[in-house]
Amino acid sequence: MALRAALLKSIWYAFTSLDTEDSGKVSKSQLKVLSHNLHSVLRIPHDPAALERHFSDDDDGPVSSQGYMPYLNQFILDKVTEGTFVKEEVDELCWTLCSKKNYRPDTLRVLTNQDSLRLWCLFNFLADDKYPLALVPEEAEYLLRKISSAMTVELSCVELEELLSRDALQKDGLSVWSFLELVNATAANRGADAESLSMAVEKVYREMVGNVLKEGYLWKKGHLRRNWTERWFCLKPGSFSYYVSEDGKDCKGVIEMDQNCCVEVLSDRDGKRCMFCVKTLNKTFEISAPDSRQRQEWITAIQTALRLSADGRTSLHEELKARRRELREERERRRALRVEETRRLQELQGEREEQLAELELLKEAQKQTRASLQQEEQRRRSQHEELQKTLQKQLLEAQEARANLRAEVAVRDLEAEHQRRRIRELEDLHHRLQEALEQQIRARQEEETYRYTQTRLLAEEEEKVKSLLSLQEEQEEQLLQTQREKQELEQEMERKSQALDEAQQQLEKVRASRRRVDQDIAAAQRKLRQASTSVKHWNVQMNRLMHPIGPGERRASSSNLLAPPVRIPSVSETESRPPQKDKQNSLDCEDNSGGGENMDCCNNENTESTDAQ
Repeated sequence: MALRAALLKSIWYAFTSLDTEDSGKVSKSQLKVLSHNLHSVLRIPHDPAALERHFSDDDDGPVSSQGYMPYLNQFILDKVTEGTFVKEEVDELCWTLCSKKNYRPDTLRVLTNQDSLRLWCLFNFLADDKYPLALVPEEAEYLLRKISSAMTVELSCVELEELLSRDALQKDGLSVWSFLELVNATAANRGADAESLSMAVEKVYREMVGNVLKEGYLWKKGHLRRNWTERWFCLKPGSFSYYVSEDGKDCKGVIEMDQNCCVEVLSDRDGKRCMFCVKTLNKTFEISAPDSRQRQEWITAIQTALRLSADGRTSLHEELKARRRELREERERRRALRVEETRRLQELQGEREEQLAELELLKEAQKQTRASLQQEEQRRRSQHEELQKTLQKQLLEAQEARANLRAEVAVRDLEAEHQRRRIRELEDLHHRLQEALEQQIRARQEEETYRYTQTRLLAEEEEKVKSLLSLQEEQEEQLLQTQREKQELEQEMERKSQALDEAQQQLEKVRASRRRVDQDIAAAQRKLRQASTSVKHWNVQMNRLMHPIGPGERRASSSNLLAPPVRIPSVSETESRPPQKDKQNSLDCEDNSGGGENMDCCNNENTESTDAQ
């Protein structure tokens, strides 16, 4: 519904721009072109004959906005799918159509065409869904304050009142063209820089229309290489994206802002300060801010994004606009109640004045009655004296006249008494009215006191709720920290047990290698003994070959330095020698130790063989 309302606002400007005669109607040929362009930018299939079929019963005359609205709803807006088109292209198309007719800035133009388009979109975003579109002064003041704060320029309340009163405000609010002229004139009078103004307008546009809660450079720790890299972060109600640079072209990752996501403050480490982390189900993103103020702003913005995501909202400023509208309606209701109370008080005051006037009239009548009574009494006395002086002879007639006069006086006294009772009743009524008025005033004062007390109690209750929520968050953080420490201890114990197992395996390997080395040493020793035995055997064979003993010769003594003459046996003698006996003799010689003993053994064997021959 919000997207449909936003598209209707832009299309309304495009429709009214085609009404060149200000008659409220547009020709069919122009509506065909407009419909074709809308189908193109909204990425929906276009049926050129649909407009003709829809208005086939009408004449060839122009079509009003009420007549075009059913076609717009049926063939365009009902087919729109969010996410399949770019809303900025629709705004740019409608702005191009309406700005040529209505937006003609003077020579002191500070806003560029792009800035004017952004302000036009912001105006449509803040305007109520009432046509013709207009912006109430409170919303215009809010937008001007946002732009001035983005430019680091503060506008006082007096300046804002002068700016808004300078323009001829209509009864229903401020039009977009008057608003653009107001911004141009204000920027020109204050000597604002066009570039700074463009940056401020772009920032406010991204925040309000683009739903960007906060953006800026932060340091992020990698998950693979674990190094720190500066990234441009952009926070929206449903996502937390980070890019290589602030142009937002190369997106390096997106963190989903859902109910499984949370943000926590981290202590300084790895040479980084002002750290916090964003936790999801699968990953934990460690981030470092430039200072503590920036960190707190980012944490607050992320918590706002999580709250909006949990509530199913996609725009923070839509919620703020609704709140401001409710506050305006509440102020209007209170103003109407105050006007009604003032009217009632004025009516009571008028009734009281009428009663006071009537009381004054009664008092005046009483005074006149008393004066007339006094005059009548004087006249009566004079008449009585005259009658006593002049009518002594007519005593009976005078007595009768006196009786008559007494009766008349009694009647008049009764009338005077009746008048006095009437005056007392009016005075009592006056006192009761005064008491009722005082009671009403006291009741109103008590009501104001009760309202103030109720407001104070509500504020105290909100503060207690906030404190309880903060305590709950601290307890949750402590529980999370305890769980993390427990997990770290368990991981440390697992690592130590793994290290102990690895050490035991290495010890077993060392023991096995030691046994193998011992076996190798024993084998080497056996081989060494065998080699020594074979060397001795070959030494014996060499000595036997080099010093053969002939028949009849004896072994020379060990004291002789020169060996006795040796006879070389013939080939027949060598071949006739029994091999088994030679082998046995060699084995017997191997059992003896020492070179001299081997030689003696060999000489004895040679002598025995010669004697046998």
